[in-house]
Amino acid sequence: MSTYIAAQNLPPPARLSEAPTLAPDAIIRDCHFGAWTEVGGSCRIEHSVFGDYSYIGHHGDVMATDIGKFANIASMVRINPGFHPVERPCQHHILYRASMYSIGEDDPELFHWRRLQRVTIGHDVWIGHGVVIMPGIRVGNGAVIGSGSIVTHDVPAWTIVAGAPARPIRARFPRAVADAVEQVAWWDWDHQTLAERAEDLKDMRRFLARYVDLPGR
Repeated sequence: MSTYIAAQNLPPPARLSEAPTLAPDAIIRDCHFGAWTEVGGSCRIEHSVFGDYSYIGHHGDVMATDIGKFANIASMVRINPGFHPVERPCQHHILYRASMYSIGEDDPELFHWRRLQRVTIGHDVWIGHGVVIMPGIRVGNGAVIGSGSIVTHDVPAWTIVAGAPARPIRARFPRAVADAVEQVAWWDWDHQTLAERAEDLKDMRRFLARYVDLPGR
C-alpha cells in the first residue's frame, strides 16, 4: 500500500524588495544587481549585471553577462561557460589554474579573454530549465529559449528558439505587435506605474488599445 505524505513546513515564497534577494549559499563575485532582483540557491554569478526585476532559479552559473530587466531565468541554466584551450597539447586546467596544483601562477590572460566574451540578454527574456548559452551570444528583448537548449547563435528579439543547437521555432508576435511593445518599453516604467498598470500587462489587446497607436486602427 502506498502512503501519501503532504508537504509540511515549506517556507513561504520570498517577499522581494528593492534590495537584491540573494540566496545565502550563492557565490557572487564582482556583480551589480538592480532593484527587485533574486538569485536562487547554489548559484554562481560572476562579473555580471542583473537589471531590475530579473531573477534566476537554483544551481545557475552565470559568467560575464549583461542581463536586462525582467529576465526570467530558470534553474540549472549556464550562461557563458568556459572553454578549454583545445589548441594546446594539454587542455586541462592545470595549465591555467596552476596555483591549485602548486606548479606556478594562474594564467591571467586566459581569464581576461573569457570575461571579454560577454553575453547580452535583453529585457523580458524567458530562459528555460537547463539552457546553456555559449560565450559572446546576444539574446534580444522578449525572446524565449526552450528548456534544454544549447544556444550557439544570437537569438533575435521576440523569437522562440529551442533545440541543441537552438533554432527558431516561431515569432512570439506579429512584427507590428512586437514593434509596438518595443516602442512602449513597459520595462522602463517605475514600480508605482507598474503596479497601477499591471492589469494592462495581462492582456495584449488591452495593452495595445491603451498605449499603442497602431496603423490602420
